[in-house]
Amino acid sequence: MPLTGLRVVELAQIIAGPFVGEVMADLGADVIKVERPEGGDDCRNWTPPEWHGASPTFHAMNRNKRSVTIDLGSAEGREQLFRLIEGADIFVQNLRPGVTEKLGLGPKAMLERNPRLVYCDMGAFGHLGPKRHHPGFEILFQAYSGLMANTGEPDRDPVRMGAQICDFGTGLWTAFGALAALRQRDRTGKGVVVNTSLLETALYFMSTHFAHFDATGKVPQRHPTGSPRVVVFQAFQANNGPIMITAATNRLFAKLGVALGRPEWGTDPRFATNADRMAHKEELLGAIQDIIATDTKEHWMDVLEANGVPCAPVYDLGEAVADPQVQALGMVRQAPDIDARFVMPAVSFNGERPAMKRRSPHLGEHNQEVLEAADPWTRRKPVVDQD
Repeated sequence: MPLTGLRVVELAQIIAGPFVGEVMADLGADVIKVERPEGGDDCRNWTPPEWHGASPTFHAMNRNKRSVTIDLGSAEGREQLFRLIEGADIFVQNLRPGVTEKLGLGPKAMLERNPRLVYCDMGAFGHLGPKRHHPGFEILFQAYSGLMANTGEPDRDPVRMGAQICDFGTGLWTAFGALAALRQRDRTGKGVVVNTSLLETALYFMSTHFAHFDATGKVPQRHPTGSPRVVVFQAFQANNGPIMITAATNRLFAKLGVALGRPEWGTDPRFATNADRMAHKEELLGAIQDIIATDTKEHWMDVLEANGVPCAPVYDLGEAVADPQVQALGMVRQAPDIDARFVMPAVSFNGERPAMKRRSPHLGEHNQEVLEAADPWTRRKPVVDQD
């Protein structure tokens, strides 16, 4: 894997921070997860259900890592962490703002011990501003950034999004930032501090909405499945369930007309451009809905795909992972030593998807081999992956 030989220390919990470590571990890095001796990562206990000794969320965020327990409240424990840092390439932490500085584990102290370290400082509200020391969770930033206000139906209350996009997005930005920082470090010989936060990620997800807000002065409105800017681009109800249709260009709209038995729509001046279709939105969408309602979603999937119109059934998760296309991609993999399956990274290298080589670790499972070994992790040369 591309990151084989990279050494990462993760002092993080819940989702966003551990996701950074998991991404790097999946890609081949040796990731040491540092946990407190009493209980470890809080996410271990996000039960029910308890699944293989911990919460499903913990297992989903911590595969391919090794766990050590360190009491950071003691001088001895902090020295153990510093010894790990001396041999690391990347340090990832998402403790409550201010805690690392209080413990003497902030960027300045860490870079003094390892001047080539990439220090990933993950926060809630960001490293600047009046709320920089405030804690926070995913749902707060869906609310704070405008994401929640833009999700749901126009005449009902805003709703949270169905996935932890701020956590995962912040994790991806952090991993991306860390790898970019490694390039800079290798060029300059100097370590880098990478700052990310859930608020910054959430705001970035609103980029296109902001551009339209800035252009028009109008606050974006909620659209259940549709788009405020493109027609046709939403779900329609067949007689046995919804189907998503995305005829987002003039060419695709003409194909949609043929598929629905309305080839004249392709030359109708009311629908000639997206602006025209927006102007006649209610009329057009109502006509499409009337046609779709006459048959099943399976029928319309066949017809639309035969005519080159992008479309999709509105699946639940069980239906999604059972779909032949999803199965062909091989993203859902069996764990090597527990009866569990997990969704693997959304990237392949030369056609090979990263594999799950370790289940998530038991608390402190690797204390002896990492902290107590005669030849400690900090002194070892990186292990070369022979796979």
